[in-house]
Amino acid sequence: MNVVVFSGTTEGRSFSRALAALGAAVTVCVATELGAEEQGRADGITVRTGRLDAEEMTALLRGAALCVDATHPYAAEATRNIRAAAAAAGVEYHRLLRPASPLPTGSVVQADAARAAAYLADRPGRVLLATGAKELPAFAALDPARLYPRVLPTLAGIAACEAAGVPHRNILAMQGPFTQELNAALLRQFRISYMVTKDGGVAGGFAEKAEAAAQCGVQLIVLRRPEEQGESAETILQRCREIL
Repeated sequence: MNVVVFSGTTEGRSFSRALAALGAAVTVCVATELGAEEQGRADGITVRTGRLDAEEMTALLRGAALCVDATHPYAAEATRNIRAAAAAAGVEYHRLLRPASPLPTGSVVQADAARAAAYLADRPGRVLLATGAKELPAFAALDPARLYPRVLPTLAGIAACEAAGVPHRNILAMQGPFTQELNAALLRQFRISYMVTKDGGVAGGFAEKAEAAAQCGVQLIVLRRPEEQGESAETILQRCREIL
């Protein structure tokens, strides 16, 4: 049985290995070289690196028994494209859903990065952006000297910060998830007033960010998570056992 897993996440990596252990032939699709590096090598798993357009996704899925979407919970466009490609290929689709986190009392929830930037526009203070490099353009109206983006230590991450005019001394090029202690140390070191983040759940270290913000008296701003339906890894694995 051939299963295609669209991944690049912690849960996608663990799920693909569990699926291969059942005896399935697993193709894991990741968008970046970093995703491939994190996925690593394992028996029964073939890793395909690079972004796919709709036709390429559909072609890849033809003949597969299952399509499992284990992309990031905020990757709404990717999920729409994967679901559409699975439908076009006539392949059974499953969304592996990362559980959401309870939001701490006092959190400011914004619909998206642009609204978070608008909220910060007339509120002075330094901002730690833990939202990923792709969200940086939304904060273009703010003084870049206020911004401390925490991005992956890749050329693309650094380039996004440079394009946004962020001073190099403000760029925090690190790969998480991070402990509460490290989050708190960064907030104190750079005298941060606001932390903007996504609800990445346990895998994304959300609780550790929230705890650090509370400890340091930093206002936590959370970008609202897209609403979607999905299943747990065990539920999807059980479906795979049924058709193996």
